Formats: sequence, C-alpha cells, structure tokens
Amino acid sequence: MNTQKILIVDDEEAIRVVLRDILEYENYLIEEADCASKALAVLEKEKFDIVISDIKMPGMGGIELLSKIQGLCDTPVIMITGHGDIDTAVEAIKKGAYDYITKPLDINRLLVAVRNAQDKQVMMVETRKLKKKVNKRYDIIGESKAIVHLKEMIDKVAATNARVLITGENGTGKELVAHWLHEKSDRSSNAFIEVNCAAIPSELIESELFGHEKGSFTSAVKQRKGNFELADNGTLFLDEIGDMSLSAQAKVLRALQENKITRVGGEKDIQVNVRVIAATNKNLEQEIANRTFREDLYHRLNVINLHVPPLRERLDDIPLLVNHFAGQIHEMQGLPMRTFTEDAFVELKKMPWKGNIRELHNIVERLIILCGNPINGEDVKKYTSYI
Repeated sequence: MNTQKILIVDDEEAIRVVLRDILEYENYLIEEADCASKALAVLEKEKFDIVISDIKMPGMGGIELLSKIQGLCDTPVIMITGHGDIDTAVEAIKKGAYDYITKPLDINRLLVAVRNAQDKQVMMVETRKLKKKVNKRYDIIGESKAIVHLKEMIDKVAATNARVLITGENGTGKELVAHWLHEKSDRSSNAFIEVNCAAIPSELIESELFGHEKGSFTSAVKQRKGNFELADNGTLFLDEIGDMSLSAQAKVLRALQENKITRVGGEKDIQVNVRVIAATNKNLEQEIANRTFREDLYHRLNVINLHVPPLRERLDDIPLLVNHFAGQIHEMQGLPMRTFTEDAFVELKKMPWKGNIRELHNIVERLIILCGNPINGEDVKKYTSYI
C-alpha cells in the first residue's frame, strides 16, 4: 500500500474526481479541497507529500496558493493549467512549482510528474537526515562556563555578516565554531568552503583562493575557480591563517576591502559576496611584530574574536565529551558501545591534555578498542601515557 498522501486542489469537481480515480488506482492516499483557502486550512493540520493545484480558481489562485504553501512547508506542488495558460505555468515553475500538467489531463504525463515529485520529496527527506548527521558531527559539547559563553557568543554573531577571528590552541575545536557560525547564519543553505592555509604550499595558495586562468602557469591546463568564488553567498573558513604568505595576505585584504577578486593570470575583477571566518593557533599580534602578518589584515579579520578554551580549562566537560565520542565512535565505526566508570573520569581529568579535544577523542577510541566494558580508572592509567 502506498503511504504517499496527495492533496488535490481544484474548484471543478469533475477534475478532482478524475484525479482521485487515477491516483487512488495507483494506491496514493487522496484528500480534496475545492478552493485555495480550504487547502491551506488542511495543510496547516496535516502533512502531505504532494499538492496538485489548479492555477485558475475563484478567489485565491494557484500562484498565490503556491507562494503560501512555500511559506508553510516544503511540499512539492504540481500545477494544472489549460492550454492557453502555458506562460502562467512557466511563471509558476520559476516561482518554485515542481511541474505542471495541461488539460485535458494526460494520465501518463500526470503519473510521471507525480512519481518524479515523489522521488524529489524522498530525496529532500534523505538530505535533511544527512544534514542532521553532519550537524551532529559538529556539535559543541559542554556545559562549563567557558563553553556556555562561547555558545552564547556564536548565537549573537552568527546572524550577522561580521567577520570572525577564532583563536585557540591546536585541537580545541576551532573548526566546530566556524561550522556553527555558518549553520546558524542566513548563508547556511549555501556553500561552506574550508581552506587549511598551513597545508597548501605558499606558491599555490593564491591559485587555491582566487583561482587561475588557463595558461597562467605551467600546470594551469584549464581555467579554475578559486575558493572565494566557490564560497560566493556562503562562508569561507580560512583555518590557520597565521601560516598564510604575505603576498596572499595582501590579496585577501583587497578581497575583504572591495568584495572582488582577480584570478591568477587574469585581468577581470570578479565580484564576490563571501563571509570570511578565520582561525589561528598563533598570537597574531606577535606575528605582526615579527613582520610575518599584516596588521591591516588582522584588523579586517578581527571584528569579532571568539576564543576557544583549552580542555584543561574545562575539565568538568570531560564526562560529557567522553560519552559523546563513545556514541559517535559506536555509530560511525561500528565499534562496541562502552561505558566509563567514575574513577575513569577522575583519571582522565588528571591528564595535561596537550592535544585538547582531538587528543581526548583519540584516547576514547583507543580505550574502546583495547578495553572491556566498563572502562575504569586502571584502564585509563594503563593505556594513556605521556612521553
């Protein structure tokens, strides 16, 4: 039995009857509304997988109904139109309708449109599930005062376009903060592009960030868009920006000042709308004194400073983090679920945590692999040591 629910909206009863007969024969669950206002009332109470609506109806028409449905839910809408209203149907597609079918109704055309809309809805559900999993991966876990303050700051800053400089030691989770600034912003439906400035050779960083034209250097066999272009209308995260070359810093400064970039080997300016978030484990003020970082770029980036505390300053979060990592490792790697005793947490809190959260994750994984259940303080002492 097909569990897909379809709402048919048409002021002509004959059309509704034909559509119901066709779709119920295919085992869809059908409800009807003879006007747009009744359709909206039904949609506010029930969830439907597809809406099929006539374009021309007394009172509120199909185009207006489409707009109101989009504000209410993400259900695909298929429009019904007469042969003389194709232009209106095309307008509906531009405004977000999934498809349209013409009168007199072609059964095969109708069923193809419905099945395609059904597939789209299934894909949207899967995408939401996947995004939820991705978001879970970037959870900021903790209830310590420092972490609560950090989360509050993220909530305040995320909705703006202000540039953010995230500081903190290696392994503290600076990339998590960057992801959440993006996820909680108006740009979340657009690209989040991450660049590790320390991992890209200095001679390639400009091409990576700004792209290049074909033939601009030996290996430039074709035109390539850079990360600023790829992140247009989204977020560009420049991780370890303290390791960026001075020549690349100068071009990044121009991009931030003028919202435009030029590809390597190119002459044309390209307008970009990018929110830049940067992170570093270095003291940039010291780097400025050492003449390895531009002071003007520092002030462009450091509109808002978010400092991620080291693990040794938030030891009370260790039980929460350990249980989170244990569940994550079980789910993603299929390793057995383990619990940790109180004396295990006591021993973990004694450690200096030079590698911060990243080190804790690795140790939890090591203990889950090597120990039985539950994992106790003796296990922690046995399998964790500093050279």
